[in-house]
Amino acid sequence: MTEVLRRASLPNRIALGVPLALLGGAYLSQYGFGLAPCEMCWWQRYALIAALPFAVLGWLRPSLRLVTALALLGILAGGLIGGFHAGVEYGWWEGLTACSTGVKAGAGNALDAILDAPVIRCDVAPWSLLGISLAGWNFLISVPLALVGLAGLRKGA
Repeated sequence: MTEVLRRASLPNRIALGVPLALLGGAYLSQYGFGLAPCEMCWWQRYALIAALPFAVLGWLRPSLRLVTALALLGILAGGLIGGFHAGVEYGWWEGLTACSTGVKAGAGNALDAILDAPVIRCDVAPWSLLGISLAGWNFLISVPLALVGLAGLRKGA
């Protein structure tokens, strides 16, 4: 196992590590701390989830640089969505959506579940660290690392 870790290139490490870390943090914040995701939070997660199969394949087959590039592009897309979302939270521009609902599957009557579900607003940051929201942190982590990974692929690292 340590040989596999040593063999992995920097782009492969970024392609696999970033989505795992960010999705782990997102699910920890959701299930561990009760921070329900809004619609734009889900968009960021979808990009990272889409990146994972490519990252795993690139990790297992480092010669398949295209799949690692696709994973890195997924990370970049998720980060750019995070940047847009952060701008909505900070009031720099309007979002495409105003809210989302936290409907839970299997909550009994579907209409009651929808009507009783909390509204999760995309324009309000439920948590921040150093004045930066989770969406902002996603942008600050994903975009630079994805660009470093892409540059590394281009150089043949």
